[in-house]
Amino acid sequence: MALRRVAIDTYRENVAYLHRDCAVYRAEGFQALSKVEVRANGRRILATVNVVDDEALVGCHELGLSEDAFLQLNVSDGHTASVSQAEPPESIDALHRKISGERLNRDDYRNIIRDIAELRYSKIELTAFVVATQRDELDREEVYFLTEAMVASGRKLDWHDPLVVDKHCIGGIPGNRTSMLVVPIVAAHGLLCPKTSSRAITSPAGTADTMEVLANVELPFEQLADIVRDHRACLAWGGTANLSPADDVLISVERPLAIDSAGQMVASILSKKIAAGSTHLVLDIPIGPTAKVRSMPEAQRLRRLFEYVAGRIHLSLDVVITDGRQPIGNGIGPVLEARDVMRVLENDPRAPNDLRQKSLRLAGRLIECNPDVRGGDGFGIARDILDSGRALSKMNAILAAQGQKLFDHNNPQLGSLTFDVLATDAGVVTAIDNLQIARIARLAGAPKVIGAGVDLFRKLGDVVSMGDVMYRVHAGFQSDQIFARQASGKSTGYTLGRADEVPHVFVEF
Repeated sequence: MALRRVAIDTYRENVAYLHRDCAVYRAEGFQALSKVEVRANGRRILATVNVVDDEALVGCHELGLSEDAFLQLNVSDGHTASVSQAEPPESIDALHRKISGERLNRDDYRNIIRDIAELRYSKIELTAFVVATQRDELDREEVYFLTEAMVASGRKLDWHDPLVVDKHCIGGIPGNRTSMLVVPIVAAHGLLCPKTSSRAITSPAGTADTMEVLANVELPFEQLADIVRDHRACLAWGGTANLSPADDVLISVERPLAIDSAGQMVASILSKKIAAGSTHLVLDIPIGPTAKVRSMPEAQRLRRLFEYVAGRIHLSLDVVITDGRQPIGNGIGPVLEARDVMRVLENDPRAPNDLRQKSLRLAGRLIECNPDVRGGDGFGIARDILDSGRALSKMNAILAAQGQKLFDHNNPQLGSLTFDVLATDAGVVTAIDNLQIARIARLAGAPKVIGAGVDLFRKLGDVVSMGDVMYRVHAGFQSDQIFARQASGKSTGYTLGRADEVPHVFVEF
């Protein structure tokens, strides 16, 4: 059959399009959503069948492929391909046993994760696995088996250095761009910190989205390795390194379902870190009324699970419980967050102090991984590196190596369509809803519109008068502005009250 590129983004799922009157479709007895094997150019992919009735999309003698599927074969339109029924995944029996609530062993998880990484599972089967492991919460040994299997499913990097550090946050806090400050600080101290980050899926910006405002983040792995060797660090998108690829597939169904169970979270994070070659990790667990983790007992349970699995996979782990009551920094959205980061690096008086302080404390904990640094000295070392300008110099070197882009934090190119959200009463800010503020920023266009987002003017404990500006929303398109305005009209995300109603913070710094 002749291949046809169908310009549809199916988000991490290979889709094959066959016309209903296609002779192959009729002869092979294909059904919609069944799995097929496509071979062309010496390559093979598995894809899910969608049936087409319009020859303008796919003709009777053609095999259409979605964008990702077509690119994997590395051919041109019209290239000849063969298609056949795909064999069922070998691990399907283990999947059925997990759906029934059974405990699986190491080999079961290795087989399931291998089939997931090879895209042998349909979205329905993936969803069944995610729901089954969330409904019947995995015991801690199962989480270890899952983590180990996810590491084995892809590439594992070796930097040939006894101390490779990383910092990670479990997420859920808008504006929390501490990685972009921690990396240049610890690299300026001499530690190896090859930071591969993700793009946003449900948040207004991921680290890679914000870094992309300043420099290229989609670089060949060989180039990234050269940058790390030269500068002791990088800040790049992790998709080019093929690290724990099954995790990316699982995330594609976890996020739409809003499923983020403790076991899946631990396996996802730790598998990526081990695959990236990290030996030491500082893990940030924010707690707050609208954070992922909402109480100290819950945070401690999660910490113990992380520590158990990290110990089994020989990763040195330092868990830090932090303030998740409100967004970190002032800007939420790629350009706004890049502005905040550069202001901190340049010691600008307008820099958000909460972002500066949290970054220094996390960097200090990583610096204390160095056996030559005494416990408790890391914060002071990190502060000296930032105040002296060494962190800024290191960041500028990383940006230049990755392909620096023009960016002026004094005049950032923000979305030109704006509106202000005002206080409807007088009082003290007693709560800021992380989820609602993030939702408004996304409706305004972030992260796809890099200049879109929310610029916060008030934080917890601030005294406000009626009519004061709480935050400003930036959008690039009128429709986005309308959606964001409607959302903020239903709920601003801010609560006003008395000073004694501000919730207490429980942190371990």
